[in-house]
Amino acid sequence: MAATRSGVSSFSRSVSTGTSRNPGVKHGPNGTTFISSGIPDLDKILGGGYSLGSLVMIMEDAEAPHHMLLLRNFMSQGLLHKQPLLYATSASTDPKGFLGTLPAPASPKEDKTRHLTNEKDLRIAWQYKKYFGDPQLSINSNYGAHHDYCNDFDLRKPLERHFYSGKNADCVSIQDSPNLTSLQDQCAGFLSQFSRNEANISSAGRIAIQSFCSPQCKYANMEWHMLSFIRSLKAMTRSSNAVVVVTFPPSLLSPSCSKRLQHMADTLLSVRAIPDEDKEMARLLTGYQDMVGLLNVHKVARLNTQVPVILEATTFSIKLQKRRYLVLECLNQAPVDGSSGSSYNTSGSCSGSTKAGSLDF
Repeated sequence: MAATRSGVSSFSRSVSTGTSRNPGVKHGPNGTTFISSGIPDLDKILGGGYSLGSLVMIMEDAEAPHHMLLLRNFMSQGLLHKQPLLYATSASTDPKGFLGTLPAPASPKEDKTRHLTNEKDLRIAWQYKKYFGDPQLSINSNYGAHHDYCNDFDLRKPLERHFYSGKNADCVSIQDSPNLTSLQDQCAGFLSQFSRNEANISSAGRIAIQSFCSPQCKYANMEWHMLSFIRSLKAMTRSSNAVVVVTFPPSLLSPSCSKRLQHMADTLLSVRAIPDEDKEMARLLTGYQDMVGLLNVHKVARLNTQVPVILEATTFSIKLQKRRYLVLECLNQAPVDGSSGSSYNTSGSCSGSTKAGSLDF
């Protein structure tokens, strides 16, 4: 077969994957470059992390602030890599104080212990034991490794002040703003520092906008103004080495406005709380008692290619391991009637029920 240039063919893996002069940046296929979401499991689900030049939108749940788990880790990871951060919020008039609630990276000792615990807790058939050493088979394979790209964060320990007290973090409150013109100018000035340079990415930027379209904002009823802002922000982000993460409450918007915002996102996620006493779901899912919420992946950014993403699953459980570490796991169906019923990623079988008679095929 005739040789092709490296990185041009969609059938060949980029030879530079995983290597970069910038420790907070990782190269992927088709010329895509990633920065970490701050959650090792989410990076693996998305194929490497958030793509530079992309707009990530997270749909909030009105019942619980689970979107803040994703936003905090995203911000902490950037500050840890000394990547400039612009944080805007409509939920508070003191956004600088919010930086004090960001989680700190787990210590190496805690990280190693956690990795060993995860391996010990695996329940898998004996014939698959030979795969324990393969890091690609565990969704938690990044624990205890690759800290130059993604860290584990301890949600109970605050990030040290020196990470966000310098010039790397810029905060703004948009709660009392009559419109989004000022925020748009600030985003444009911030993104202008990270103009796209294919040859070398010396630095990457992060923008985090919390609770966009919040009802306490004066522009909350100006839907076309908000849509115009997101459209402009996406265009500016596409030509930069930066990632923008925006959380918004879809339940407080008109259906048409919510759908338009979702359509403009490159990567679209949503979070949902789990009722404390949902007995029906507890019978259906294993490990239900450890779940705090659900994460849905509606869309994954695909830049420089038209090949769609086919995920192994689109819904994942959100768990807090030891009430400190954020973990995402595939949903597993509980055994039926105490038998070895089917679970996630297995084909349907007739062995789940013994009441039925013989079946003709």
